[in-house]
Amino acid sequence: MNKMFEISYAVIIGFYRRIRMLGKDYRIIQRNKVIRKWNDMDMYQKRKMRQENNSKKEVNNKTNINWFPGHMAKTRRQITEDLKMIDVVVEILDARIPNSSQNPDIRQITQNKKKIIILNKYDLADNAKTEKWIEYFNKKERKVVLADSLTGKGVNETTRQIQKIMEDEMQKMADKGRIGRKIRVMIVGIPNVGKSSFINRIAKKTSAEVGNKPGVTKQKQWIRINEKIELLDTPGVLWPKFENEKVAMNLAITGTIKDDILELTEVAYTLTKFMLENYRNNLLQRYSLDEKQINEILNQEQAENENIYEIMQLIGKKRGAILGGRVDDERTSKLILDDFRSSKLGKITLEIPE
Repeated sequence: MNKMFEISYAVIIGFYRRIRMLGKDYRIIQRNKVIRKWNDMDMYQKRKMRQENNSKKEVNNKTNINWFPGHMAKTRRQITEDLKMIDVVVEILDARIPNSSQNPDIRQITQNKKKIIILNKYDLADNAKTEKWIEYFNKKERKVVLADSLTGKGVNETTRQIQKIMEDEMQKMADKGRIGRKIRVMIVGIPNVGKSSFINRIAKKTSAEVGNKPGVTKQKQWIRINEKIELLDTPGVLWPKFENEKVAMNLAITGTIKDDILELTEVAYTLTKFMLENYRNNLLQRYSLDEKQINEILNQEQAENENIYEIMQLIGKKRGAILGGRVDDERTSKLILDDFRSSKLGKITLEIPE
């Protein structure tokens, strides 16, 4: 009797486990079907599906991206504390997106400090639009220095401007007998704007860890620039949310935020649309596109996003971004973004002062 019970129990357990495995296998099969279906869709179909899904939820039109590691919250508090002993703030911005690359929190907590604005990567930006940004910051009584942290351009000018902006204060200290007091400087900037490379150049050494990933600079450090200036390095800080979709896209296009935060095809689509509206000749020349054909595509009686997507498909085809006999959206998107980031599309600025 006991033996029969043991056999029956073993059969039931085995059957139950098999049912569980079948259920798991079914879920895996269904999931893989969804993945294959998604991968087979083009960018326009994916966009349409997301819009349909979003319409079922309570959403607004703001892009809400959470990208705020815990160490950055601590850094923000540390910067606020360190500012008490700082004379001059040097803020490094990306010359292609000066507004989008300016941290709102840093802008607020440093507003009463003497400040120098560094427009880094100026060699990648549109010269005419850079001049407009210089005028914009000058009206706000902010001195601007153009820089290229990779070559060291602008470093000596920054040092000169730091000393110039503190001339009156240093003279007052000297009159009171406080001779030899060094100018204390803080450099701030969001991740991936070239802050570590700039610090290495201005300090004439490679003490700060440098990389092309957001948030690579980790620890605070004091650096002696010369006999008159001491520099406090601070890790880059990025705000916890991007309330403005345009700001989020600009940061994604330039690679300031990781490519996996926003969908790559959406980012490349936004860039392609911007290029067609503002730098069309750059796009035509880079990808050997026929202007007449592009105009015909844009004038088609269909949704604008379909027209732009068709042009992206054309670019992908011309550049050999083919997978399985069809243009691969992801490879096409990556090559367009890489061409922008490496300046192969020309000197481009994504925003102008409002």
